Amino acid sequence: MMEGFSTVSEYKNKVVVKLPQVRLTTPLSGDMVENLRAGQRVYLNGIVYTGRDAAHKRLAEIMDLGKELPFELEGQVIYYVGPSPARPGRIIGSAGPTTSGRMDLYAPGLYARGLKATIGKGRRSPDVISAMRRYKGVYLAAVGGAAALISRSIKEAGVIAYPELGPEAIYRLVVEDFPAIVVNDTLGGDLYDEGIKIYSVE
Repeated sequence: MMEGFSTVSEYKNKVVVKLPQVRLTTPLSGDMVENLRAGQRVYLNGIVYTGRDAAHKRLAEIMDLGKELPFELEGQVIYYVGPSPARPGRIIGSAGPTTSGRMDLYAPGLYARGLKATIGKGRRSPDVISAMRRYKGVYLAAVGGAAALISRSIKEAGVIAYPELGPEAIYRLVVEDFPAIVVNDTLGGDLYDEGIKIYSVE
């Protein structure tokens, strides 16, 4: 569901298009993902899975062996996070994003299996960007410095795989209006590159 309208403004005589905000419900369809553009703000609803390097290594090993994964990848979203322990009465502790480059080795294989989006912070490698274009996936940036805000959008949280990894276990989260921004889209758009072009000093 789209909200608002695209608007156009100028910055030092450069046209800046502000894209409409959009609410997305997981699992994500191909059409949903292909309509997203770098720089667009999104709010995720539904199920999101977590995972960092240790869990990704396990997933890669399972795929290499041809065994069943702990959750279905098709249309799903993985958030790169290792949440801190929840305080009494809370669903989850601080849940700020992990640097995405730590998962770059594993991301192409997951996109190839139907994963539609990953969430983290920082740039992705050329191999990951190429995989997103080929398999029609996107990369989202969680709002930096807003771990508490992100935590409030998480309504349920439970470990579904690798509990021995502690905070690096795979969690199944139920989220409502989880805030993120599209960094890399299916057409090769890159928010970081575009931002540099728009706001660079000439």
